[in-house]
Amino acid sequence: MHDASLLAAIDIGSNSCLLEIGHFAGGRLVSHTCRKETIRLGGSLDAQGRLSREAMERGWACLQRFAALIAGLPPQRVRAVATQTLREATNRDDFLARGSAILGVPIEVIDGEEEARLIYQGVARLLPPSNRRRLVVDIGGRSTEVCLGQGFAAQRTRSVEIGSVAWSLRHFADGGLRPEQFDAALDSARALLQPLAVDFSAAHWEQAYGASGTAGAISRVLAAQAGGPQRHPPGLITRPGLHWLQAQLQLQGHSSQVQLAGLREELRPVIGGGVSVMQAVFQLFGIEEMRVTQGSLRHGLLFGLRPRESDGWSTATAPQP
Repeated sequence: MHDASLLAAIDIGSNSCLLEIGHFAGGRLVSHTCRKETIRLGGSLDAQGRLSREAMERGWACLQRFAALIAGLPPQRVRAVATQTLREATNRDDFLARGSAILGVPIEVIDGEEEARLIYQGVARLLPPSNRRRLVVDIGGRSTEVCLGQGFAAQRTRSVEIGSVAWSLRHFADGGLRPEQFDAALDSARALLQPLAVDFSAAHWEQAYGASGTAGAISRVLAAQAGGPQRHPPGLITRPGLHWLQAQLQLQGHSSQVQLAGLREELRPVIGGGVSVMQAVFQLFGIEEMRVTQGSLRHGLLFGLRPRESDGWSTATAPQP
C-alpha cells in the first residue's frame, strides 16, 4: 500500500522514459523513486512519420515496469506526458491507447510551449532562491526547449524541432564524426535556432542552465577527463570544454570508436548530434558557461500535482538517474 502523500510523474521522451515518485514536506520535494530507461522512440519514425512496432513494444514494456511501481496510487496523483516524438508520430493513438491502459492513467501529448513551461518550473523549483534572470535550455532527442524567467515565473518559452537523436540521424547517420559532418550539423542547427537569437541573447539573462539528457551527458564527460583545456567541476559546461570535446570526437572519427570517460554506452550514437546542437546554442545565445541543473520536466509535473498548501523553494533528495 502506497503512502497517501505520494505523487508520480512520467515523462515519455524521444530517447528515454523517466519516472519520479515523491512527496512534499513543507514545500520540499522528497524523492522516493527515480527510474530512467532508454527506449529510443525518436530514432524509430519512418519517412511517413509512423512509429515502428518494435519501438512501441519497447515503450510499452517500459511502461509496464513503471506501472508496477505506481500500482495503488490514485489516478489523480499521477501525471504522464509525452513529448516531441509522439507529437510527430502519425500513429501515436495506437501507442497512447495501450500505454494509457498499461499505466491506468491517460498519457497526455503536450505541446512544445507547455513542455518548456514545465521544464522551467522543474528547474526553478530545485534551484536556490534567487532573483537573477535565468536562461534554461533543454536539448532533448527531437526537440530543444528554451526558456527565460525569473524566480518561479517563466517569461518567455520556445520549442524548436532539433535534438540529439534527430541531428545524429540527419548528419551522423553513418556513425562518422568527421569535421565536415560537424560543420554541416552546426550550420543547420544555427539556421533553425537563429530566429531565437535576439530574444534569448545574453542581454536578457544572468545565468544559463542546462536541463536533462544532453547537457548532463556533456558535463559528465567534461568532468571525467584528466586532460582538456581546463579542469571542469561536475555540473559545468564551458565554451572551451565544448570545443575540446568536439575535437576529441573528430579525432576518434567514428561513434563506434569513441572512448571517453563519463560517456554512457547508449549515448555514443547520439553524442555527435548533441554536441553540435549545444555548440549552436552557445554561439547564438552568447553563452560562455552553463550550469547543469537537477530540475527537469518530471519535476515540473510533480510541482503541478502538489497540494495547494505546499510551496516554497525545494530541493530533491534522491540521486538523479
